[in-house]
Amino acid sequence: MTQHAETCLEACVSCIEAFNTCFSRCLIEQAHHDLSGCIRLDRECADMCELAAKAMQTDSPFMKQICALCADVCEACGTECQKHDHGHCQACAKACIACAAECRKMAA
Repeated sequence: MTQHAETCLEACVSCIEAFNTCFSRCLIEQAHHDLSGCIRLDRECADMCELAAKAMQTDSPFMKQICALCADVCEACGTECQKHDHGHCQACAKACIACAAECRKMAA
């Protein structure tokens, strides 16, 4: 695995951790119905990051396409999470933006 793939893989794993934390904490927020978009995108992002990580680890012939889609999903999640003031949402947004940037490099 190349150094760039390792960096992208690390970004995906960090993102998965941030998504899972955000997802869990959004569910216990008092007004969690207002966070439904965030919760939904957290789950989608976690799934996409897992798929991208597997694609990189196995040197999938579809790795570039998967990473490009992962970047799009991470960007959407980051944009949604930035709308919320909760610390876990802001941390998730930061991880999403970083992961999207790394996945775009892998897709190039």
